[in-house]
Amino acid sequence: MGKREYLSLQFHCSEELSEILIAELAELGYDSFWEQENGFEAYILSSDYDEAQLSQVLEKYKAIGSATYTTHRVEEKNWNVEWESNFEPIIVEDRCLVRADFHKLGKQVPYEIVINPKMSFGTGHHATTYLMLSWQLEIDHTQKKVMDAGCGTGILAILAHLKGASEITAFDNNEWAVDNSRESFELNHCTHINMFLGTVADIPEEEKFDIILANINRNVLLEEMSLYASRLKPDGTLLLSGFYHYDAALIEAEAKAQGLKVDGQKERNDWVALKLSF
Repeated sequence: MGKREYLSLQFHCSEELSEILIAELAELGYDSFWEQENGFEAYILSSDYDEAQLSQVLEKYKAIGSATYTTHRVEEKNWNVEWESNFEPIIVEDRCLVRADFHKLGKQVPYEIVINPKMSFGTGHHATTYLMLSWQLEIDHTQKKVMDAGCGTGILAILAHLKGASEITAFDNNEWAVDNSRESFELNHCTHINMFLGTVADIPEEEKFDIILANINRNVLLEEMSLYASRLKPDGTLLLSGFYHYDAALIEAEAKAQGLKVDGQKERNDWVALKLSF
C-alpha cells in the first residue's frame, strides 16, 4: 500500500466540547483521536478534509464553547514515532495491561495486550475502549465464537483470544485499520482470527456468534443493530459502545426493537458501554 498523507488538526477547547467534537468528527471520516489536557488532536486523510464541513460542526456547538485549531501535514511513517513518545501503558480493572512493544514489562496482570497503534482507534486510553475491555473481563470467552465489528487496532479481538475464544472474526471498513489489526494479531500471537476489510453485512446471516463486540459510533450502531441481532446466538452477548450517556436511550430503543434487552451499563467520562442479550 502506497504512502498516504494525513492532516493533523490540533484543537484547543474545553473537555466537554472535546468529547462532543470527537464524536461528530468520527462520523466525518476522522479516524484517529488523541485526547490532551486542553483539547485533542484529530487525524484525517488530506483528500477527505473539508474545511467548510468542519466549520459547520464548530458553529453547531458554539453555545457550548469556542474551539480553535491548527493543522499540519503528516505521513503515515511518522505515526509510530509520535506514539512512541506519547503512548503510555494503561491497566484496565487491575487485570488487563495494554502497552506498546517498546514499553518495559511492568505490573504482572492476568492479561497483557501489545498494541502499536498507527492510524487506528483503540488503545484502551479512550473511555469507550476501556469500557469494552472492562465488560470483556467479566464475560466468559472460553470456546466462544466472537465477532469484533469495526476492530480498529484489533484490541478487543486480542482480549477475546487471550480469554480463550475458539473462533474470532474481526473486520473494519478502513484498510489502514485492517493492516494495523493484522500487525497487532501477530504481535500478540493470535493465530485463529479471521480478519477482513468490510462490514457486518459481509457476514452471512446464518452465521451466528456467542459474543459480538461493536465499539463504533451511535449512528453506525443504530443502522447495524438489526445485523448484529440477526447474527447473535439466542443465548449470546452483545457489547456496544461509542456513544454518550445522552444517546443511550436511542441505542436501547433500537435494541429493544430487535428483541434485545439491556443486562448492564458501564460509564466512563460520560461515555457508555451496554451489555445486551435476547
